[in-house]
Amino acid sequence: MPFRTVLFSMVVLWATYFALTTIRSLVMDFDFQFELGWRRLVVTAAGVAFTLVLWLLLRLFDARPLWIKISAGIALALPVALAIGQINYLVFKDMEAAYEQAYADRLNLNVRRDEAGNLLVDVPVRRFSQSVPGTTAPDNQQGEVVGSESVIIAPAETYADFWRKLLDVALGRYFLLLAWASTYFALLAGVQARASQRREEQFRSAAKAAELRSLRYQVNPHFLFNTLNSLSALVMTGKADRAEKMIQTISRFYRHSLANEPTADVSLKDEFDLQRLYLDIEAVRFPKRLVPVFDLPVELEDARVPGMILQPLVENSVKYAISAVARPVTITLAAREEFDRLVITVSDDGPGVPKNAKHGFGIGLANVRDRLEARFGPDIGFTSAPVPGGYRTEIRIPLTRTANRHD
Repeated sequence: MPFRTVLFSMVVLWATYFALTTIRSLVMDFDFQFELGWRRLVVTAAGVAFTLVLWLLLRLFDARPLWIKISAGIALALPVALAIGQINYLVFKDMEAAYEQAYADRLNLNVRRDEAGNLLVDVPVRRFSQSVPGTTAPDNQQGEVVGSESVIIAPAETYADFWRKLLDVALGRYFLLLAWASTYFALLAGVQARASQRREEQFRSAAKAAELRSLRYQVNPHFLFNTLNSLSALVMTGKADRAEKMIQTISRFYRHSLANEPTADVSLKDEFDLQRLYLDIEAVRFPKRLVPVFDLPVELEDARVPGMILQPLVENSVKYAISAVARPVTITLAAREEFDRLVITVSDDGPGVPKNAKHGFGIGLANVRDRLEARFGPDIGFTSAPVPGGYRTEIRIPLTRTANRHD
């Protein structure tokens, strides 16, 4: 727990004690308000200092179970309360003599203490004149003062009296310290709960990043396998110039795709540019059959998407649409905004799902869906199905933009 928070709780506690005792003193109209006030302030400062000592001791039990913390608070607060009570006794000890003297002056008495510490008061001794036998003295007859006699009105303080006074003061401070210890444990529990929550969020974030990284890395081998197959086919058929062009384009593609951190989002413009490079690679294999179309509004170029999220979708169009027919096939990548959501479609006008082919969420489609769910949670839309005249996949995700976007 931050030291400032701990110190603030102590100061508030003892400042409340000072205010309440001062108000009580004023209401009871005690004498010597100034003398009581500065002494009370000394006790308050000592209370803060000794509570700091208690805190240093309780810190040793911060990581222990709650019942051990409570037991430690109950046990450790007692000697600290006795120490504060001793300070209180020493600071206010001379005020007892001042109150005794004030009482004597008010009643015009001679009050003093003897060597043993007994409180004495001198009372006059009178001698009355003897009356005539057979008669009584008048009631209002004043005797003659012939001296004084010391009478003990308060015996000297014994060792037991000292401990009774000390315990009386210490018990009040003891419950005050227990109240602070309870407050400290409550604040500590809150701090530990927030720390646990932060650790849980960090673990969750790390797990999510690991999942995203794993899913992203699934894309690269799959793409590399396909492109190497295509390159091998060109070499085997003697098309060296087209193979060289494909190698150069593959190099640019990988340089572009590996520039970003695997779990980071990229701008939609970069993602479209990456797919344009990929289709340039495939255009070497299908120069007459592949017709790419990109429809990206300028206002959506800075929208954020997971890197290479469209790669499996475009690959599927090449694999199941262009490779399956001998005619030109148009692959369209388009983006639009609908109600603060980004909608991206990858479609083609190929044969749809080939005959005798089992349609469903294969490796590529499942990868895209899982990455979207890992990145955005359940707040996504993902559909992939044949449509009249071809095949269409649609992604709906929250629309987010780069932080440095200028309107």
